[in-house]
Amino acid sequence: MTVRPRDSRKEIHLAAHFPGVNSTTVWADPRSRSQIAFSSFEHLARTAERGLFDFFFLAEGLRLREHKGRIHDLDVVGRPESLTVLGALAAVTERIGLAATVNATFNEPYELARRLATLDHLSGGRAAWNVVTSSDAFTGENFRRGGYLDRADLYQRAAEFVSVARELWDSWTPDGLSRPFAHRGQHFDIAGEFTVPRSPQGHPVVIQAGDSGEGREFAAQAADVIFTRHGTLEDGRVFYADVKGRLAKYGRSADDLKIMPGVTVVLGGTAAEAQERAAEIRRRQVSPQNAILALEQIWGTDLSSYDPDGPFPDFDPVPDPSLTQGRTRRGDTVAMAEKWRTLSRQKGLSIRQTVIEASGRQSFIGTPEAVATELETFVRQDAADGFVLVPHLTPGGLDEFVDRVVPLLQERGVFRTEYRGATLRSHLGLPDPAGKG
Repeated sequence: MTVRPRDSRKEIHLAAHFPGVNSTTVWADPRSRSQIAFSSFEHLARTAERGLFDFFFLAEGLRLREHKGRIHDLDVVGRPESLTVLGALAAVTERIGLAATVNATFNEPYELARRLATLDHLSGGRAAWNVVTSSDAFTGENFRRGGYLDRADLYQRAAEFVSVARELWDSWTPDGLSRPFAHRGQHFDIAGEFTVPRSPQGHPVVIQAGDSGEGREFAAQAADVIFTRHGTLEDGRVFYADVKGRLAKYGRSADDLKIMPGVTVVLGGTAAEAQERAAEIRRRQVSPQNAILALEQIWGTDLSSYDPDGPFPDFDPVPDPSLTQGRTRRGDTVAMAEKWRTLSRQKGLSIRQTVIEASGRQSFIGTPEAVATELETFVRQDAADGFVLVPHLTPGGLDEFVDRVVPLLQERGVFRTEYRGATLRSHLGLPDPAGKG
């Protein structure tokens, strides 16, 4: 393989998302394996590291979802605890970053900062924390505190949580001296001494997932990476400009925050073959039962009598918060219902066909050469700094991408041919935080 000299073109960042938390995964595929067995996590992490990805990313669910008062198995929420899995992966990988989703609503700063710092030491500076929040009282029932926070308080607590964690990580000097810490704030009032010395990359990398206005502001203030989604190049450019434009007021530069949307990739020997494969994957992701479930989450009522291959309900949504527990669909459900009905009428689509077309995650579909070109275009035109790939198979869903697309990106000079550092911050091109001497 001939590799061009590096030029001024932006380098693409890539990360791997372990599938399974949402209905992206095609569990019926005979190649699909366990979402719990360590061998599944190891396979995907090793594949991503072979592909020189920046990090391996675990989502997390804190309660099994319910629909109509029963646990449903149309998708998966919950798996082994993320930091424990990543601690085990640190022993079987060498360079790839290890990112855990941990909820800032149902954890405490001292304990979590300690666990993250420990992972950073065990992995040689490869730890990352994806900060999420929850306003869900249903999830809160699993915790002694119970209840939940008002939405207005979620990001305030999360921002203070991250700030406290960084105070704890900074309470050890770079030359190994521990100093007492004390924090007095709206959500946390703690003091003492932190037990874990400063880690190899200073602070674990902080990732934030969310597209809301509050989420964008929180990312601009406190995150190193934002994990998002957008469906088109233009939407991506608008989001990118908006978030990057918020950084200056926090004394940060555009390079201090990496924007990495979650995407899927479907490859084929020809464009037609790739489109056919993508359509088949979507059909398998959106089963007849899943189509009705998606509709019920918008309509807020029992629609089990409706034929998934038939027409839409002719009435507007009737909100019922108790219908689906553990999954929040925000936004104007009446407007969304009308949008789906309009799409159905215009294209002559059934309920299931409409859900397939309207609810798919942004995908890059085509030959390896075409997909490589699209990925490069998104980054070159400031719609993203990179991508979090969400495969539809566990655990082999990245194999083809690593074997067929990564070499093309390397040939174009827009993706690394080797890791140039040992820490996740070095992979992302982020500076190490300044230690407090």
